[in-house]
Amino acid sequence: MKKNQLQNEDAPEKGLDEQEALETARRCLGEGTCSACELCSFLCPELCITRNAETGRIQIDLDYCKGCGICAAVCPKGAIRMVLEEGTK
Repeated sequence: MKKNQLQNEDAPEKGLDEQEALETARRCLGEGTCSACELCSFLCPELCITRNAETGRIQIDLDYCKGCGICAAVCPKGAIRMVLEEGTK
């Protein structure tokens, strides 16, 4: 065996494939889980995002929301997603 060849036990381990890496990142970074940082409520032009006084959770009043998407764009956790309502185009 040549001097610069690795033994099997010294070979690098296989890393994560793309799907495994994404799942691990979501779990570690809490993607999709609101951390109640309130960035969305500070930047909402309609003031329809508030913190529930009883639960401490962030809530969006969809009756007043105009769907501008600023909240979804600024959410560091990706917890807000814009979804087209049924019956609209």
